[in-house]
Amino acid sequence: MLRQFIIFMALLTGAAASHVANDANATEPPLSEATEACLECHSGATPNIVANWRKSRMAQTTPALAMQKDSLVRRISAEKVPEELLNVTVGCAECHTLNPDKHPGTYEHGEYQVHTVVSSADCSTCHPVEKQQYNKNLMAHAYGNLVKNPLNMDFANQVNGSLKYEAGRLVHALPSPETESDSCLHCHGTNMKALGDLEIENEDYGSVVVKKLSGWPNTGVGRINPDGSMGACTACHPRHIFDIETARKPSTCSQCHKGPDVPVYKIYQVSKHGSIYDARGKGWDFGKVPWIVGQDFEAPTCATCHVSLLTDPEGNVRVQRSHQMVNRIWKRIFGLPYAAPMPNSPDTSIIVNKDGLNMPTAWDGTPAEKYLIGAEEQGTRKAEMRQVCTSCHGSQWADSQLRRLDDVIKVTNQITLASTDILLKSWQSGLAKGPGKKDSPFNEDIERMWVKSWLFYSNSIRLSTAMMGADYGVFDNGRFWLTHILYKMAEKVRTESRQK
Repeated sequence: MLRQFIIFMALLTGAAASHVANDANATEPPLSEATEACLECHSGATPNIVANWRKSRMAQTTPALAMQKDSLVRRISAEKVPEELLNVTVGCAECHTLNPDKHPGTYEHGEYQVHTVVSSADCSTCHPVEKQQYNKNLMAHAYGNLVKNPLNMDFANQVNGSLKYEAGRLVHALPSPETESDSCLHCHGTNMKALGDLEIENEDYGSVVVKKLSGWPNTGVGRINPDGSMGACTACHPRHIFDIETARKPSTCSQCHKGPDVPVYKIYQVSKHGSIYDARGKGWDFGKVPWIVGQDFEAPTCATCHVSLLTDPEGNVRVQRSHQMVNRIWKRIFGLPYAAPMPNSPDTSIIVNKDGLNMPTAWDGTPAEKYLIGAEEQGTRKAEMRQVCTSCHGSQWADSQLRRLDDVIKVTNQITLASTDILLKSWQSGLAKGPGKKDSPFNEDIERMWVKSWLFYSNSIRLSTAMMGADYGVFDNGRFWLTHILYKMAEKVRTESRQK
């Protein structure tokens, strides 16, 4: 027995020594010749870009090695990658010279055909499932859902346009393209076009000719890329490190979800989940795949509830990863007057309600049911979110919380109906112009009050209940302010009716 133990220990020691030796002799994954050429200049010209890339997972491995991993820990969804990309790191050239014929913005640079904008279609070379899922997402269509909806664009123009005060009245002008790119389209995404050559002078590297782009820079979620594809992966996975850690942290989502119209991040910060993240999150492993509940993290972030693959410590899958974030959302609870079932198509510009508007509900709150998911699909998505909740909470806790959300949707919709009735009364009595007189429904005082009632206050209440951030649902843009503005709207109509 002793002899067997000695032999076993000798073999174990030899194996360990061999492992160390192999590590010492290990070489970094190979770079392509084209990427080496890029790094030669860009290590000096854009040093932080290169430094970020060197820290990235893409710089540390090859698609061939990534595809060998077990399905549960794989980060690459492609089953096949072009031969020329298979055994080199995903470097500058692998992204910026990919599919040159499909990019109108391609230009010759250092003997290579280069394009500035790496599109979601380019990323799908290695991540086709993620791209396919994301295309079914509302965010992928965010640009079109804004600009192809006349009502949405009217509101955006009224908010972003320029004003002059002339002859005792305000005169409105449409916003410039730069203003649009810097406001709503910053998050929704711009429609980028290649406009022609642009010469850039650099004192160290001389004159460089690139393609001038409209709507650039932009990392909006629904960006239309020069090759026609939708979406910017860099909205969540920033260039050039593309890490999952950043995408999983709530501050990343706060870029577009901060408020007061979408106060998600602020509510998260004051919630119990946010409090735990703030106190203990520095010790969590945000780069782990799969993400193990109770081991890698102790409280959810946005990604936990809406995107990530979650397992328990025994390796049982709680929920699958999905870039189709709507899979766990059954009701739209912000951005619109009434909360309603999610649309059955991510292109919401096709929705037409009974009032003839491209909105999921009519003025009186009646849903455009033809364009919205039914009760069965709502139940499936709700069950998926419940599965996330019960990874940490008991069934009674999760079910009670979901009932509260159902109740607050009902109550806020009822109050929105009341505020809309007041607005319609003001139009009918001539106290405000409105669409009936071919005027915008967003440019008079009572109309702005109506917008605030649902865009700021009802939205805040619903999100506060969904995320357990109670104060935002009461005094901080919550129930107090919602009821307050309705009293003001009603009083305004009464007073002006008397005066008329």
